[in-house]
Amino acid sequence: MLTEAITDSDHAQARQLLDRIDAVFAQRVVGQDNLRVALVSTLLAGGHILLESVPGLAKTTAAQTLAAAVSGSFHRIQCTPDLMPNDIVGTQIFNYATGSFTTQLGPVHANLVLLDEINRSSAKTQSAMLEAMQEKQTSIGGEVYRLPSPFMVLATQNPIEEEGTYVLPEAQMDRFLVKEVLTYPEGGEEVEILERISSGRQTAPIVGQPITLGDVERLQALVSRVYVDAAIKRYVVDLVATTRGRGPRPIPGIDRMIRVGASPRGSIALMRIGQALALQAGRGYVTPEDIKAMRHPVLRHRIVRTFDALADDVPAEQLVDAVFDAVPTP
Repeated sequence: MLTEAITDSDHAQARQLLDRIDAVFAQRVVGQDNLRVALVSTLLAGGHILLESVPGLAKTTAAQTLAAAVSGSFHRIQCTPDLMPNDIVGTQIFNYATGSFTTQLGPVHANLVLLDEINRSSAKTQSAMLEAMQEKQTSIGGEVYRLPSPFMVLATQNPIEEEGTYVLPEAQMDRFLVKEVLTYPEGGEEVEILERISSGRQTAPIVGQPITLGDVERLQALVSRVYVDAAIKRYVVDLVATTRGRGPRPIPGIDRMIRVGASPRGSIALMRIGQALALQAGRGYVTPEDIKAMRHPVLRHRIVRTFDALADDVPAEQLVDAVFDAVPTP
């Protein structure tokens, strides 16, 4: 079935909606352009995002701001080792007055859910959350409850503390469409943060008109209509195959650096993010540059490095770049 082409009026509407999101975002988050692009692209692609950074780099603020920009409900879950699946999914409570059970939905039932320090929760709780992410529903007392639409999880993890944490297995990491690594702000940006706090602008009410959840679903539908040529799809497949030691131009010795390459979810993620970036750029088709633009956030958590690569401190991003350099651009 042929997908209906995106019209000029569709592009104009998308641009206006995206500008309204950016305007709200700029009122709360200073700099962090890569974070903004990653969050918006993940939302448009209908995926979930994993954020990694040291504390204090506006991860929570960015999540709250994105929820405000799209008029969505927002819940923050602080993960701890004693957090149980029922604490996030929901539970049944017995009402002694009526002699019956009532269902209390957990905080995962929101449009945007922030899982703060997901690696501090136990494997059982991580599994329950990831199941909700995948199935877009929860099961409480034998009843199935659909999660709101749109639904997006923003999980954070702190890379500098290992005590009391449960490392996310690679198979679970793979379920995140994107993994964004945040860096410290520039000097001028940090001065602007202090200026906003001292003047009260940081906590002032947001001005402007956020978009609606219906607008988000329209944008997501437009992303699905962005044209992906067969040559681009082959390019994506060749890139992912090269991470597995195959592809049209295998990299000699790559098996000494990469133990497990990207799964087919990596191919899907590259294409979906490419479509989201194309729409944001005002195009109705994906270019190779769209595939390359977010290659690190899409693939860095899908490549399992060997012991030698870890011992030599070879970053996953370097391996991703090597793969993109090896595969001819269409």
